[in-house]
This record gives sequence, C-alpha cells and structure tokens, in this order.
Amino acid sequence: MADNTDPAVPGDANANADAPGDPTPSPPGGPIRLLLADDHPVVRAGLRAVLETEPGIVVMAEAATAEAAVARAAEGDIDVVLMDLQFGAGMGGAEATARITARTGAPRVLIVTTYDSDADTLPAIEAGATGYLLKDAHPEELAAAVRTAAAGRTALAPTVADRLMNRLRSPAVALTRRETEVLTLVAQGLSNQAIARRLHLTEGTVKSHLARTYTKLGVDSRTAAVATATDLGLIRR
Repeated sequence: MADNTDPAVPGDANANADAPGDPTPSPPGGPIRLLLADDHPVVRAGLRAVLETEPGIVVMAEAATAEAAVARAAEGDIDVVLMDLQFGAGMGGAEATARITARTGAPRVLIVTTYDSDADTLPAIEAGATGYLLKDAHPEELAAAVRTAAAGRTALAPTVADRLMNRLRSPAVALTRRETEVLTLVAQGLSNQAIARRLHLTEGTVKSHLARTYTKLGVDSRTAAVATATDLGLIRR
C-alpha cells in the first residue's frame, strides 16, 4: 500500500479538506499547474516523467490518497488534477472528484485510470470530471488532454467517447447508475438480500432494478445479464 505522506513539493497534502481554499489562478500565459493523485508511486513517477518534459506544464504536487488529493486541490494553486479512480481503502476517485469540483474556483479534474466500463466512467463524469483518459494513452495524448482540460473543454479517451455516443444512440441498452450498481454486485456473487443491505434498498426495489435490466439487455437470468453487460462494457470485466 502506497505511502500517503510523500507530496513531491512543499505543501501539506493531508491538510483539512474542509478548509477554505485561496484560489491563486495561474497568470495568463503561465504554466498549467498539476496535481497527480494515484496510490501507486510508480504511476505517479511515470506521469511526472512524461508531463515534466512538456512545455508550459508543471507538476506542483502528488497525492497518494483521494483524501489527500481533495485537501491539496483546495490550496488554490492547482489548475488540473490527474485523478485515479481506485485508491484501495477509503475514498474513491469519483467521490474525490465531486468534492474537488464542488468548490468555487476549483481546478479541473482529468480522470486517468485503467477502467473504462460504464460503472466507472458515468459516476466520474457525473461527479464533475472534465476528462477521462486511460493509462495506456500515448504521452502526446496525455499532454493534449491536460491542455484541453485546463482550457475547460472535455477530453475523453476514444473508447469512452464511443461508449457515451452509443448510449445516446441506443438508450434501450443504457443502464441507469443504480441498475449498474445492482448488476455489478450481482456479478460479485451477492444475493438480492445482500445487495439490498449494501445499497440501503428494499429487496423488492433490487428485484425491480434487475427486472428492468433484464428487459433492456434482452435476457432472462442473472448469469445472462452479467455476461451481456460485461460484453457491452456496461460493467467491469
């Protein structure tokens, strides 16, 4: 498990996340100031190595936990946060994104992750992420996404953009966020009763979500629903 006390530059990444920020916008023509948030030191080092060679981009700090990322982003000297989605125990990247973007004058958040299923992309985008990139992106694609996000425009990995377009074209196979959550837990082997407890729903509500999911996917069993949704990229493989 990564050490969450290794910010790369001066500044307390573990400060109180609720403390008011003091936004200090980058001056016109100034560098794009980044915060790298990922629980793997090797990943942070790789991102830093790629981005520090780019003109007009400077890595201000690193955070090894989502909580530390929220706190560091609130200090006001960050333009773009590169945010992973999975941090092990504790807060996830989508929740951290929502907390960061809820602040006035907040930095942009660019998700950089290995996951591209609807179960991952939709919560992150709904949380306020400006962009969503996969970790296998080429260095020039990463740098371009950072600049696009800093300018307030959307930057999406091609596979993510295709999936979102397909959802618009084929709404019948587009699951709601709750349906995706329920089916993801079905895929993990949980019973309806266990899913109800986990999501604080009634068992009847869980069954209703599954019934609608079956109809959308054109299946009649839990196993078929999981297999079809996985093939369509609606839930994580």
